[in-house]
Amino acid sequence: MEGAGGVRHDGPVLFDKIIRPALYGLSKNDPELVHERTLQVLAKVSRSSPALAALRRVYRTEAPVSVLGLDFPNPVGLAAGMDKNGRALHAWPALGFGFVEVGTVTGLAQPGNPKPRLYTLPATDAVINRMGFNNEGAEALAARLKAFGKPDVPLGISIGKSKVTPLEAAVEDYRSSLKALYPFADYFAINVSSPNTPGLRALQDKSALAELLAELRKTMTELGKPVPLLVKVAPDLTDEALAELLGVCEEHRVDGLIATNTTLSREGIAPSDAHLADQAGGLSGRPLTSRAREVVEFVHTETGGKLPIIGVGGILDADDARRLLDAGASLVQLYTGFALHGPGLVHRVTRGLSGRR
Repeated sequence: MEGAGGVRHDGPVLFDKIIRPALYGLSKNDPELVHERTLQVLAKVSRSSPALAALRRVYRTEAPVSVLGLDFPNPVGLAAGMDKNGRALHAWPALGFGFVEVGTVTGLAQPGNPKPRLYTLPATDAVINRMGFNNEGAEALAARLKAFGKPDVPLGISIGKSKVTPLEAAVEDYRSSLKALYPFADYFAINVSSPNTPGLRALQDKSALAELLAELRKTMTELGKPVPLLVKVAPDLTDEALAELLGVCEEHRVDGLIATNTTLSREGIAPSDAHLADQAGGLSGRPLTSRAREVVEFVHTETGGKLPIIGVGGILDADDARRLLDAGASLVQLYTGFALHGPGLVHRVTRGLSGRR
């Protein structure tokens, strides 16, 4: 990439050292505004073939892997939450991601929780959020996918329960989202583990999860060709609860697990960020690194390595990703690390892993 006067700039350095700090400087006290401006920029990039081609030349790394019956150009994906409504679908692969997970979307459009609801903890390398599944709804995402097409990498769609839907009607809420988005998903992530929708984590309980999975599997059969179903779990489950959940997943032929969601724990927060520890919501980033690895290892061991795992939580460098893969994950996802450190992290992680595949 050539700069003024013919000076060559490294793409990841250019974005991470110049463009990204400029965005943060404009709204340093409002990380959600930074998120929104970033999505606005990437949504425009997503519709520009020359811009996409330029990004691919800088960021794209090939380290092919096949999981869930799908072919991934590399094992590093974008986690749900960054692009809930699929606004920048074609930009993410150009930035180096080997797959993209959009959402979490719900059957009904909803604004999410009151603002402010997103807090950065710079000394901790972490984020606390209580976004509350703010999204335009499953039908709106389906319309966008129909209009602009899928990305050129596998697309996962995370679905969750609408806040206004009572728990006893949760199954139908999930079913409506799955039916609307079935034509577009390469896999579905069933989000029953966000701490920011009241009562949602109760769906991880044995009987509730069994009913939900049975109905979603039945719906998938009615629609036609099965699409992989993955369950996203909380890092706060005990080993006993997690083992019980895995038993339900095995009984209902779940295709994989995503480990993990954000945590309600506040362990690992740096002293200079302690004033934010009382904020409600899920904590992600560096404090989750070890726990995510423990959950991945437990799931891998408990299932005899037969259940594909997407490892997510606290990946801030290639070594973090490698340890999750070594613990038993087949794929990994980034979100907080990407938000805090920019797309150069994707480049570093994919390049760091490419030598081992």
